[in-house]
Formats: sequence, structure tokens, C-alpha cells
Amino acid sequence: MTDREVLLSKVPAITLGFWMIKIVATTLGETGGDTVSMTWLGETTPEAGQSGLNGYLVGTALFGLALIVLVWVQIRATRFNPWLYWATIIASTTCGTTLADFADRSLGVGYPGGSLLLLAFVLGSLFAWHRTMGTVDVNTVTAPKAEAFYWLTITFSQTLGTALGDWAADGGLGYSGGALVFGAALALLAILYFATSLNRVALFWAAFILTRPLGATLGDFLDKPIATGGLELSRPIATLALTIAMVALILLVPQRPASHRTADAPA
Repeated sequence: MTDREVLLSKVPAITLGFWMIKIVATTLGETGGDTVSMTWLGETTPEAGQSGLNGYLVGTALFGLALIVLVWVQIRATRFNPWLYWATIIASTTCGTTLADFADRSLGVGYPGGSLLLLAFVLGSLFAWHRTMGTVDVNTVTAPKAEAFYWLTITFSQTLGTALGDWAADGGLGYSGGALVFGAALALLAILYFATSLNRVALFWAAFILTRPLGATLGDFLDKPIATGGLELSRPIATLALTIAMVALILLVPQRPASHRTADAPA
């Protein structure tokens, strides 16, 4: 008699709670990244760059270092830890915010060029992951190599999402309009998930990428000037409020590790 061995992942199962926390995390990443690069390092002031430091680049270095450390700890962990996982997600989304802003604004790549370049990075990461591991299903992220691909792909997708959100908002939709468009796109993906048999892995990655521009436009709507369509809330205060919301959701929303079954193993 045989049974299938169940392997538990160190990433969470994909549930409604996962998506709720993910959207808040991406919004926090936008306000948190802007707080560091724009408010504290002065990238939106007339004195920007006069000290010889680029606020977007410095912010990227700070968040990038935190991301590397957290990914290293995540890979070395022996079990799923929601606090560690979501801290790593927040590090990736704040790093993605400052990196996309640096590419779009300081390097002059522009939103279309930056978005296309980052899309190529996401697709390249997924391709390499699939060629190496045979799948990009997040339920199979149980080995260090798969985790490394997982976090690399996530970081690229977070950066891509920031560029897409800024492109949509500055391209005429505005922050609230961009949020509505990306929210509608996510709703469409949910309908496709429940009403069709389309590939679940492809739908997951499409939804994962789209939550980032949704969070980017929501974050910008909170802290950008009223004259440009925002609410002009304090970036640090908005970041603190979103951090409190994140902590509350992690405490209150049930989470469990993703799992999958291996080939038949002796019972």
C-alpha cells in the first residue's frame, strides 16, 4: 500500500487572506519607499541631489540590503513563519518602489521602457525557474533553490508593478483611476479562476503582479498632493497606519503553509 508524502512549504497557501495581506503590504511598500527616498532623503525637494547622493539609489541600497538578509534568513528557516515571510515581502516591495523610481526618473528610462525591461526580467526569471525546477507553482517552493527563484521573481514583479502603477497614474488615469483599473483587472482574474479551467499557476502570477500596481496607486493616492489627485496625507503617518494594519491582519487572518504531494511513497 502506498501513500503520497506531503511536503510543507515555507510560503503561505494562496487564500483570500493571503491576497488581503498582500494588497496592504504593497500599499505599505509604496508609502514606505516614498517616505525614505522622498520625505527623508529629499528627492522631491529643490535641493535633491545637491549633496551628491541620489535618494532613490540610497533607498534602494538600504531596502536591498534588508531584502538580502531577510531572504537569507527565510531560506535557512525550517518552517513557515508568517512574520518572517511578510517582512520579506515588505522589503521586496519597498525595494521595488525605490528601484523603479530610480530607473524611471533618475536614469531617464521612462515608464514604458522601464516596464518593458522589468517585464522581460520577470519572464526571464520564470523561464529560468521552470527550466531548472520543472515548475513555477508556488506550492512546490520547498527547496532552497526554488526559494531563491521565488524571491528573485517576486522582487522583479514588485518593481514591475511599481513602474506599471506610476505609468498608469501619470498617463492620465490618476491615482484613484489607476487603482480602479487594476482592481477591476484583479476582479476579472478572480472570475477567470472560479469560472474557467485556465492554468492556475499563470493566473496566480498575473494576480501577484497586478496587486503591486494596485498598491502603488493606492499608496500614491494617500500621500501625493491634492493638486495631482492625492489626499496629501503624511507619508510617515500613512506608513505607520499601514504597518499597524499589516500587524493586525497577520494576527487575525488564519494562515497556513502551502503544501504539495510528492510521488507515491511507502506508507
